[in-house]
Amino acid sequence: MATMASLFLKTPGPSQSLPKTHKTHFVLPQNIPLSWRSKYRAGPLAAARIRCGLIEPDGGKLVELVVEEPQRDLKRRQALSLPQIKLSKIDIQWVHVLSEGWASPLKGFMRESEFLQTLHFNSLRLGDGSVVNMSVPIVLAIDDSNKNNIGDSSSVALVDDKDNPIAILNDVEIYKHNKEERTARTWGTTAPGLPYAEQAITHAGNWLIGGDLEVIEPIKYHDGLDRFRLSPAELRDEFTRRNADAVFAFQLRNPVHNGHALLMTDTRRRLLEMGYKNPVLLLHPLGGYTKADDVPLEWRMKQHEMVLEDGVLDPETTVVSIFPSPMHYAGPTEVQWHAKARINAGANFYIVGRDPAGMGHPLEKRDLYDADHGKKVLSMAPGLERLNILPFKVAAYDKTKNGMAFFDPSRPQDFLFISGTKMRALAKNKESPPDGFMCPGGWKVLVDYYDSLTPSENGSVPEPVPV
Repeated sequence: MATMASLFLKTPGPSQSLPKTHKTHFVLPQNIPLSWRSKYRAGPLAAARIRCGLIEPDGGKLVELVVEEPQRDLKRRQALSLPQIKLSKIDIQWVHVLSEGWASPLKGFMRESEFLQTLHFNSLRLGDGSVVNMSVPIVLAIDDSNKNNIGDSSSVALVDDKDNPIAILNDVEIYKHNKEERTARTWGTTAPGLPYAEQAITHAGNWLIGGDLEVIEPIKYHDGLDRFRLSPAELRDEFTRRNADAVFAFQLRNPVHNGHALLMTDTRRRLLEMGYKNPVLLLHPLGGYTKADDVPLEWRMKQHEMVLEDGVLDPETTVVSIFPSPMHYAGPTEVQWHAKARINAGANFYIVGRDPAGMGHPLEKRDLYDADHGKKVLSMAPGLERLNILPFKVAAYDKTKNGMAFFDPSRPQDFLFISGTKMRALAKNKESPPDGFMCPGGWKVLVDYYDSLTPSENGSVPEPVPV
């Protein structure tokens, strides 16, 4: 079998033709069942590989669920007459995701059939028989009191913590919330200490409610970052304005160092060599819920801005935007969701690295997932056949060049691997990393963040909180 790194080089570009025997962008392992092999090698997908421009959304049309402005007052009044469900911060983030079409073709919180397909198949079968990827449940939990209050009503109002109406959920369906099964199938474990599960599942209600959403107005956070929150439709418009003939997406929830930058600039170089004229990078940090020890979004965005200001990435060929999804830390299951959502934003290439969406085991001193499984799963995932998967090359600090470079196994003694833990320890201690590891402006932002957590004059330490 070809190595994952070599697969990137074989991805056809607009100036190349596909061999008759090569109809997908990856090589299937030999132990894949024959029925799967024929499925992934057949079909009209090869044409999508060589067509310039933006990829079509899942289902063929981008779902947008925000009510037109002339109807908003009417919908607010209607919401006041309906049973109410109070939304958590994470619930509102999912309303945001659904309202803009990141989860197209979903039109609201999942009903039971969609929930079960997601849990058991990581995909949804549409009315025309086609399959789209959907690997994480997008559901709304309610308790017994909510269920009784809803009664026979076919619609409910979704409100924030101040009882302001956010959306109306129509044609509702209420079904049992099996938390253990949901947790086991999403994370592969029910061990206590899974951040998202502790935040959004363990103490949630015993019922789920699904239905079609009407979102009364665009979701805004008024945190100074809304200008970065471009919807899939807005991103598609921006890519079109820039005359992009390929879009490659890079998802991250950490500060950008020069190894990341090397990977992104090298990806663009390879796309140009393949015949694309203007590939554009979507630098797409996750902006929903993250665990408390992650660097908060506002500080990450400051750091990303400095990366552009310092010239590490080219602003002319880079779009920085915030992906509004909450983070599950569910490894190979969740990385499919991250990739699928970028299809709906117009990306036809997706960069995947080591242990994507992973975390340490909550009880044991080991990673929860195999570091290579994320990229392997993406290469075989149902409903992602149209997306070109670009695995990371391994980058490390090259002591002979005083900068980040792709690891050369013939001279391992020349390379220094600086882990995220080591990077955070240096920043906390106000120590500098080796020259060339991160741009000076970006490193200063990171040092300033950890400095903001040091004890104040009264001895108290600001607690990092999940967002």
